Amino acid sequence: MAHILTAVTGDIQDVVPITRALISVSDKTGIVELATFLASKGVHLLSTGGTAKKLRDSGLEVQDVSDYTGSAECLDGRVKTLHPKIHGGLLGVRGNAKHEADMETHGIGKIDMTILNLYPFEQTVAKPNATFEQCIENIDIGGPSMLRSTAKNHAFTTIVTSPDQYSEVMAEMEANGGNGTTLALRRKFAARAYSLSAAYDGAISTWFNGQLGNTTDGIVTRAYKNEFPLKYGCNPHQKPSNISSLMTNSDGLPFEVLNGTPGYINLLDAANAWQLVKELKEATGLAAASSFKHVSPAGAAVAVPLSPTECMAYEITPEAAENLTPSALAYLKARNADPMCSFGDFAAVSDVVDEATALILKKEVSDGIVAPGFTKEALTILKSKKGGRFIVLQANNDYTPNEVEYREVYGMTFSQKRNDIIIGKEHMTKNVVTKDGATRLTENAIVDMIVASICIKYTQSNSVGFAKDGMMVGVGAGQQSRVDCVKLAGRKLGVWYLRQHPKVLNLPFREGLKRQERVNARVRYIEGDFTAEERVRWEAQFTTVPEPLIEEEKNEFMKSANGITISSDAFFPFRDSIDHASKMGVNFVAQPGGSVQDAQVTAACDEYGMVMSMTGVRLFHH
Repeated sequence: MAHILTAVTGDIQDVVPITRALISVSDKTGIVELATFLASKGVHLLSTGGTAKKLRDSGLEVQDVSDYTGSAECLDGRVKTLHPKIHGGLLGVRGNAKHEADMETHGIGKIDMTILNLYPFEQTVAKPNATFEQCIENIDIGGPSMLRSTAKNHAFTTIVTSPDQYSEVMAEMEANGGNGTTLALRRKFAARAYSLSAAYDGAISTWFNGQLGNTTDGIVTRAYKNEFPLKYGCNPHQKPSNISSLMTNSDGLPFEVLNGTPGYINLLDAANAWQLVKELKEATGLAAASSFKHVSPAGAAVAVPLSPTECMAYEITPEAAENLTPSALAYLKARNADPMCSFGDFAAVSDVVDEATALILKKEVSDGIVAPGFTKEALTILKSKKGGRFIVLQANNDYTPNEVEYREVYGMTFSQKRNDIIIGKEHMTKNVVTKDGATRLTENAIVDMIVASICIKYTQSNSVGFAKDGMMVGVGAGQQSRVDCVKLAGRKLGVWYLRQHPKVLNLPFREGLKRQERVNARVRYIEGDFTAEERVRWEAQFTTVPEPLIEEEKNEFMKSANGITISSDAFFPFRDSIDHASKMGVNFVAQPGGSVQDAQVTAACDEYGMVMSMTGVRLFHH
């Protein structure tokens, strides 16, 4: 059994004065300001190398660690701070008679604060030309050693490991007579320091095992920084709940909260919706938008102009439609794919949100939006929505997620390479298996194939989606049977198309009816399956009771549907999905292929005159 050390006691005080600080940082952000503050409080500054030079160049008086210890840096800088006068000064227990005597005997002075950050190991190994030896050299030894010594002795010493702690240190010292930190702060900083140390060693271990080809052996260490608490998780009884970032990812979170208080599901929607529109913009070059509910898109679209009939169905004049900015046009289309399901959505836009886009959002019931930026006018409009509670997230366009992602479920941690494939034109044209090959593929059809495929990439599987003119017009998510996905998405497609039926366009709504009430009334008119009590309330929304839209009229109108694309996240196992899609005006099909029934499915497409591309990429999303 391992020997357990007994506690070493001393004279613990809440507020410990800072008389000497050791500073050694690779990230020099804000260090001059902090060191200047410390010097103004009479703190003796110790430092090394580039940090010491920067502080001296700023006019500060600094003592080199080598001068303080009496030992020069050696071994190409590998040994700078590994010295009893450094670690003794950090680890000595104040008020402990033996420690005080040892420090006196060996000429060890007390060091009350260490300010450091570690060599940028992960940035080094991420460089494409970094050699194994160079990566090894960027494994910090002195930094983690000082970090652990200072954190262990936090009853008396303060460990500062990040520029985002500097302002808190200065405020704390000012609040305590200008020169002291509290035990509560020292404990908090020590806990964060050990998390940083764990993350740092974990990154080294993961990289080292990878170099040896051991991708599954050993221990995986991941350290997180709690960014902010959430009200609760998926449900109110799931508390506590937090959002965290990986300490090893210098980008932090992929977005900044500009307004509102996002919840657990809001952030899941935002993360998926943002990736979807970012990839749509990258793949098509067009402004893109999506409308998310419960981690699946109700709609998604790129900025393709509206037809006059669509303008009527979406309640916008042709003149106003012509003046829409690309972002506004994309969101208008995304929202109108399935406006009943988009009620209370979380929106995402690929481009900077302008006033025109904000004005569309203003009149819709929506929880929030994520975008790479907002004009001043747009932000003012959005911040006033929902009594100031509308969530506005600004995405970091340059955010780089880790290549491997992790998920914990029921005590098990799953890991996989992130699904970072970008679906593009080449996937739609390289393997067209139906008659005449790619000759019947139009540019518009290719855009629709891309839109539908990227949309279902971020839809709960099994999933199938229909697209037309750059917008999703039916999304079937989360079904166990693929043909059920097609039927669900087809039902939504039917409602979308029938909203353009003359009877629907000319429904005589009474004055004062809210927009969403009109949306819901149109859908119920198309569906037509009222209960007696429901019909009474539905009819009250009109100046005159509309004539029914009978089944024969619906079927006849649906015969005019054409040019529609269907995309599936996995292969069609049977031809039944194609048979059903043929009733919905489908002319173009995108699917991974790989089924033993591929030949049968291809033959079905040929029978119906459809063009089918096998992309070779499965897009399950769970």
